[in-house]
Formats: sequence, C-alpha cells, structure tokens
Amino acid sequence: MSGPTGPARASLRLSLSSLRAHKRRFAGTFLAVFLGVAFLAGTMVMGDTLRASFDTLFANANSGTAVVVRSADVVTVPGEGQGTREPVDTALVTRLRSVPGVAAVAPAIEGAGQLVGRDGEPVGGQGPPTLAGNWIDDAGLNPYVLAEGRAPRTSGEAVVNRAAAEKGGLGIGDTTVLRTPDPLRVTIVGLVTFGGEDGMGQSTFTGLTRADAERRLMPAPGRAFTIKVRADSGVGQEELARRVAGVVPHGVEAVTGQQAADENLDQVSGRFLSLFTTLLTVFAGIALLVATFSIHNTFAIVVAQRTRENALLRALGASRRQVLGSTLAEAVAVGLVASAAGLLGGIGIAAGLQALFPAVGFPFPEGELVVGATAMAVPLGVGLLVCAGSAVLPAVRAGRTAPLAALRETAVDHSGASRGRALLGAVLAAAGAAATVAGAAGTPQVWLTSAGAALVVVAFVVLGPVASSYAVRVLGAPLARLRGVTGALARRNALRSPKRTAATATALMIGVAVVSLFTVFGASLKATMDRTVDRSFAGDVAVTASGFGAGAGGLSPKLAPAVGRLPEVATAVGLGKGVAEVDGGGRQLTVTDPVALTRVLDLGAVDGSLSGLSRDGIAVSHQEADKHHWAPGSTMVLAFADGARRRFTVRAVYQEAGLGGDYIVTRTAWEPHKVQDSDALVAVAFKDGVAPDDGRAAVQEAARGYGNPEVQTREEYAESAASGVDIMLTLVYALLALAVLIALLGIANTLTLSVHERTRELGLLRAVGQTRSQLRSMVRWESVLVAAFGTAGGLALGAFLGWALVKASDSAGTSAFAVPPGRLSVVLLVGLVAGVLAGWRPARRAARLDVLRAIAAE
Repeated sequence: MSGPTGPARASLRLSLSSLRAHKRRFAGTFLAVFLGVAFLAGTMVMGDTLRASFDTLFANANSGTAVVVRSADVVTVPGEGQGTREPVDTALVTRLRSVPGVAAVAPAIEGAGQLVGRDGEPVGGQGPPTLAGNWIDDAGLNPYVLAEGRAPRTSGEAVVNRAAAEKGGLGIGDTTVLRTPDPLRVTIVGLVTFGGEDGMGQSTFTGLTRADAERRLMPAPGRAFTIKVRADSGVGQEELARRVAGVVPHGVEAVTGQQAADENLDQVSGRFLSLFTTLLTVFAGIALLVATFSIHNTFAIVVAQRTRENALLRALGASRRQVLGSTLAEAVAVGLVASAAGLLGGIGIAAGLQALFPAVGFPFPEGELVVGATAMAVPLGVGLLVCAGSAVLPAVRAGRTAPLAALRETAVDHSGASRGRALLGAVLAAAGAAATVAGAAGTPQVWLTSAGAALVVVAFVVLGPVASSYAVRVLGAPLARLRGVTGALARRNALRSPKRTAATATALMIGVAVVSLFTVFGASLKATMDRTVDRSFAGDVAVTASGFGAGAGGLSPKLAPAVGRLPEVATAVGLGKGVAEVDGGGRQLTVTDPVALTRVLDLGAVDGSLSGLSRDGIAVSHQEADKHHWAPGSTMVLAFADGARRRFTVRAVYQEAGLGGDYIVTRTAWEPHKVQDSDALVAVAFKDGVAPDDGRAAVQEAARGYGNPEVQTREEYAESAASGVDIMLTLVYALLALAVLIALLGIANTLTLSVHERTRELGLLRAVGQTRSQLRSMVRWESVLVAAFGTAGGLALGAFLGWALVKASDSAGTSAFAVPPGRLSVVLLVGLVAGVLAGWRPARRAARLDVLRAIAAE
C-alpha cells in the first residue's frame, strides 16, 4: 500500500472484492436506483421529444403565414390560455393586398364549435379545445390540409379533422350537428390533417364556409379572428410585418407568423408539457427520495454486518481513509451501474409511452425520440448523488471502526430508548406542527405552511426509532396471541433494531404519506364542490355542455328561454361567461338575468338590489367587495377586449359566490362586447307538483333540438363537476406506485440482509424444532409489522399534510376538509398486503437454509 496511489488502489480492490463476494446484498439498491433514474430519464426524454415534435408540427402547419393581423387588446383570465381578443374588420383585407411584398391575404375565423358524433355524444371536450372556423382556400395560409374529399362550398357543408371524425364514427357524406353554440346541421364533405397529423389529442376542428363561420362564430358579419398574410418570395417576415403595421388602424397589431405560431405552441403544448413534465418530475423526485432511505438502510446494515471485517482490516494496517473509501467506492460502483442501466430503461419508457399514447387518445406527433445530453446527464448525476449521498454516513461509521471491534460481539441498538433523540424529535414535531397550523389557519401563508410541513417530515424521521419501539409493541401485541411463539418471535425481531426498523419503514411511510395527502386533498375538493352545489343550486335539474375553457362549445343562449316556456318549468335561467379587466387583472363575469338567477341559485344575504343592474350595474361577491373596499354605490371601471372602458356601479353585494361567480352582469350590459355568446349552464326549477322524472323528460326533449346537451339532477351535476378529481387521483396513484414499489424493495432487501445476518440464529431455531412453515411465517409477519408501522405513520402524516394543503390553498375560506375513511382503509390494506409480498422471498430463502451449515455459520 505504498506510494501516493497505493491507498486508493487498495480501497478500490477491497470494494470490488466485496461487491463480487456479496452481489445479492446490493440487488435492492440496484433496483431502487434503476427505477428512480429510469422514471426521471423517461420523463425528460419524453418531454424533449414532445417539444421537438410539436415544434415541427406547428412549423410545418404555419410555414406559409408570414404576418398575422389581430386586435392589440387582449383580456386574459387565469387559466384561460391566450385570452380574449376583439375580432378585426375583414375590410382590412383589401388594404393589406396593396402592401408591397404581400402575396396573399385571407381572413381567419375561429371560435368554439363542438361536433356531435354518430351516437349523439359530443366529440372531444373536457379540456382540449373543440374549434370551428372558416376553410381558407390558400394552401399557404391554411394550417389544415385536405386529406380526403373536398372543401366546403355551400352553406351547411363542413370538413372535419380525421381523428375527430374517427372518434365520432363519422365519415364523408354523413350529416351531424355542430354546436356553435346554436346547433348547426352540417354535412361532412372532407377530412383534413394538421401539419400532417390527424389531430392533436382530443382537440377537434370543423371547417365551414366563410359565410357560415361569420354568422355562427363572430358577433357580426365582416369580422374575423385574425387576418393572415403570405409574403412574396424573398420578403422576410420582420420586414413585411413592419410594412403591414404601417397601414393597420389604431388598436390593431401586426406580428410575424413565427411569433403567432410560438404563442400557439406555448398554449397548446408549452403549458401542457410544462405541467405534465413537472408533475412527472415531482413524482420521480418522490421515488428517488424513497430510494434514498432504502439505499441508506442497505449500506447501514452492510456496514454493521461487516464490523468485524472492517476492524480486522484496521488491525492489519488499513487506514480510516481506506475503509471509508472502500465503502464509498462500493456505493459509487453500484450507483454508476444502476444509473447507466436506468438511462437505458428511461429511453425504453419514453419509447413505450410514444407507442402507448395513441391507444389512449393522445397520439405523439410523428418524430424520432429526442435523447439530449441534459436528459442523460441529469438522471445519471442524480442517481450517483443519491447512491453516494446515502452511503456517506454508513461509510464514515465504517471508517471509525476501532481495531479492537474485531474481538467484540455485534453492538446492541439502543436508539429506540434514546432520550436525546426523543427530545429533539418532539421539539421538531412541535415547531413543525405549530408553523403548519399557523400558516394554514387564518390567513393562509404558503411559505410558512411549507416550512412547517418540512419540519414535521424531519421530525417523523428523527422520531422513527423511538416511535417504532412503541408502535411495534402495540401493533405486534395481537400476534403473540394469534400466532403463538411464531408471532412473538416476529415481534421481537422487529424490536431488535429500532433504527433499522424505522429506516426501513420510513421509505414506505413517505410513499404512503404522499398517497394519503392527495387522497385527502382530492376528497376535500369533491366535498367542496358538493357543498358549493348543495348551497348554491336551488333548482331541480341542470343542463350542461361537456368541456370547459375557450374551446368549449357551451350552450345556446336560446335554450334557457325555450326550456322556460315548458308547462312543467317555473324558472330556467342561463349562466353565460364574459371577461373584462378589473383593476388591471382579468376577471370572469357571469352573464345572466340576476332576478331570475335568485330563483334557482342561493346567493346568500344580498346587500343592495339585484333588480336594478341594467346596462351599467354590477353585482359582486362579498369576498371581492372586501378585497377592493366596495359597497353598494361604489363604482369601478371595466376594460373589455374590444378596447372599451366603461364605468359600472356596484348595485348589490352577495354573500355566497358559489356557482354564480364573483361578478354578475346582465346580458344587456355584455351584449356590446360579446364575441361568441354562449351559456355554460342552464339552471331549471320545476313548478310545484311536477314529478322530477316528468320534468326532466320534458327538459331533455326541449334540449334535443339544441345539440342534445346533458340534463342532470343536482346530485348528478355535483358528481359530474367533481369527476376530474377522480381522474387526477387515478393518475397520482399510478405515478406513486413506483415510489411504493421502491419502498417494498427496501423492506425486502432489509429482510434479506437481516436473514443473512441471523443465519446462525435461524439454524438454531430450526434445530430446536421450528418448522420451515413457522420460519417463513415468522419472517413474513416481521415484514408485515414493519409495513404496518410505515403505513400507519404515512396515513397520519398524509392526513395532517392534506389538511394543511387544503387550508393553505383556500384563500376564500370556502373549502371543505374531508377525510375519506374508505379510500384510506384501502391504502392501509394495500400497505399490509405489500408487507406480506415484500417478505415472501426473504421468508422462502430463510426456510431453505441448511440447518447444520446455518449453525456452523459465523
């Protein structure tokens, strides 16, 4: 070991020799790192591939558009994408054609239009936009390409993107309804593609004649969403945009086609991809956090088992540095191999998703997988960091092994009775709980709640060994009575090393805590929606249209009056949507008949009068009024997308926002500023004595002529409004399955190492009469106890953090907190079953031990 590189070489030889001799010890560590890195790498590769594919898709689709002319004023409401713009005058087309360098000009009309399929159900919706527009004859300016059939020529003819037609069971020659929102009977004469693709996920497009599009999608004839300009050969986009900007009127702007395409790309793919990849990255981080506990526990056990070996090395002259280096080298070697394998696994995951997405209705755009340097370097670095970082403390402990330790028996773990640990954990728990409650209760403070939650998690980790001693005694108490000696031995084994039990259970606890957190948060969201509908909706049925956002078709404003004329109906009122800027921020307006609204919605106590809003009056919720110091008689300025600024007088302040929203105006006030008028909901109250089924049937019959929207009872409407929560929870559970799997691998690995450590003890038990079945049962019950401790701790932690998340995100003070006992019971059951599965292989291995060899083992 002489020379400057001698110690390093000796450490490397020791570590490689140890890895070769004890490969099975690190199987769980390898799998934990592999899965975490593969998930992270797959997420990054998939994100890069989607971005590149959408970039290409939009570049191809909009390559011929050099300049886009549009309204300069835009009102953006949070969550509503690009915002709302005033249409431009199509008379500009003639002026633009005379600009030097212009080859072609075409008005582009776009609005919400939901296609109804052959089965009478709407195609698309529930988020992705359902769009309609005019068919542009100039191929260079039209992002859609005719793939089959022909372009629409006369009123009532339409082309549809091929994916939407397939989903709706429609083909060329079929006649169906397009909700615009007034129902339009159309005959499909052609199928189109966008940038070479049949469609973008669940988005749909229906192309009409220009006359139909103006009449159905614009507030008046002679208006267009934008005007597209194609350049002559040799004229650049920037130059042409400057020329066009010189001839357009005030309030209208000219932007390059590239800028407009980038904005569309950001809305369609950028925000979605950012949210999607961020979500996946968060869950990859949770998986790697769980893996960290499992890896640390593995190395801690390995170092403890090699105490005599390390002590002998120290007695033979090895330095602390060499022993430390040997242990870290093992961690780096395992991390490097597992991370490299994880990178390959991540590429496989991305390729699998690329093939899987079309099957679930979200096809990847055409293109090869994009495997960038960052997508490879970051997961590799994270994998190495997790593995090496998890081994640092065990490695330092190994380096401190005294030579005389070779002569001692294995040290006894007293961490479960450590007063210092108990005191520190209690202080951290108290401080964390206090900060969390202070940040969540009263006026929500997210930073304080987050800091408190982090302290609570740290306290759980610190208190783990202390808590495990008490928890295992309590949880294992029935075992001695139910399983006799086998149960008692399983309980004693779990109590033998509180630190090890706690470290093993902590990995599962983190996974279960996150699952419980989202379960509680989701249940609270549903409870809030149920309470909102229960408090606000005083009608009997609700007529709704699927979808939401700018691209949702909505309901015809003519539907509510038609339903209101039914002999079974007392009141039918439509709730439309408008947008305007208030104090510089975009706000959504509810457009309705305020007086009729009070007959079907409960707005609570009203200060002022809802009957006198007229053209210049507005009603606001109590929360908004308090925020802006408004009262009946106060005035505010609303800035609309058409550039108009109008002063409104607050005529009423109502207590419960609920379904009515925070701002209510009349249809008369909104009429001058509307673009494409529609209702999001029609609330219906029946006359006294009308049977609910009879009233519902009458409303359904009347609604059939307006695109057959859905008619729901109050309970069905509340359930439908909360349906997105179940979809979110399903996705969360699927993603968190990886973290739980890694935690189970940690339990299995710990038990395997524990079985190896107790070889002689197990041999003696077999020698004195314990059967193979009893031995397997003992090891499995030990696994169940560890899993039960981790699951119980995770449920408690998750429920508390779920409460904090609900309260911290509730600035209005209207959220309901709900703990779903059924779902949490399922989580508990899954945790216990997982404990049985995690102990299955270690139990079989223990039962297969040769008795004589086991007794002779050192």
